[in-house]
Amino acid sequence: STNTNITITHHDVEEASRRIKSYIHRTPLLTCGTFDRMTGKQLYFKCENFQKVGAFKFRGASNSVFQLSEQEARSGVVTHSSGNHAQALALAAKVRGVPAYIVMPSNAPDSKINAVRDYGGIITFTEPTVKSREETCKLVQRKYGASFISPYDDPRVIAGQGTTALEMLEDVPQLDAIIAPLGGGGLLSGICIAAKGIKPDIVIIGAEPKGADDAYRSLKSGERILHNVPNTICDGLRTTLGDNNWNILRKYCDDVITVTDEEVKNAMFLIWERMKVVVEPSGVVGFAVVLGEEFQKRYPKLKKIGIVFSGGNMDLKQWSWITSKL
Repeated sequence: STNTNITITHHDVEEASRRIKSYIHRTPLLTCGTFDRMTGKQLYFKCENFQKVGAFKFRGASNSVFQLSEQEARSGVVTHSSGNHAQALALAAKVRGVPAYIVMPSNAPDSKINAVRDYGGIITFTEPTVKSREETCKLVQRKYGASFISPYDDPRVIAGQGTTALEMLEDVPQLDAIIAPLGGGGLLSGICIAAKGIKPDIVIIGAEPKGADDAYRSLKSGERILHNVPNTICDGLRTTLGDNNWNILRKYCDDVITVTDEEVKNAMFLIWERMKVVVEPSGVVGFAVVLGEEFQKRYPKLKKIGIVFSGGNMDLKQWSWITSKL
């Protein structure tokens, strides 16, 4: 369903920004003196955990839904996702007043199912395999004539996610680098196009969990390598790199640095404790990278660094420490 030689330009990201401006939150860029002292850098945190639906995904979903013609929109939209994209698409469709058909694995957590329902999504359950998800999606598509919107491998979604970087560079034009989480690659590829269009010499770095490092290995080898079985607490980053995303990252992404789950937990607790901000594990990988030795060794000269907190959706009851006697 995706055309591999699509090109997305900086102009597309600016158009997306105009299209979605009145529907999304313009999230703050926060700073933290303690973290600046710890890292010897000036860090700027883009808080997409404050975005509608609690994650940056609402940007790409809104851009996709509001780009449909009246006729296309009437038949609604469809996607397969158990994560933030499902909620984002359901809400964007609700705002436009059109149906959203969401194909979800039968083992999706209740919190995710309820969130999609709250936003008015119409759910079809399927076996939790990629093949079954994709087949069910095609059936729903044929039945209703709905437009398929991929979670990350869609030009409209990529352009929408890129608006994150436009706002960061409007707020702090002097940024030397932007670091963002890397799963399917929609956010990072959009940021590459948006940021390099404004500031060609800015350094763009992907942050990836060691237990799901397909993009790291792909960029190292120059070939797109698919996952074996991902194993990480960063549930939002277990996805395999998308086609269009890979083609963009290969050209524009300067580096990918991986972090362990232990480093992710440490970063997450620091953010909760010092910034009083709730960010989910997938959302803190960028900060975990900056705390690590590898980044410090490789980039001693970078001073002003933008870090994307991609989301804050987590099922707190699943964390055993919260239910144990404190």
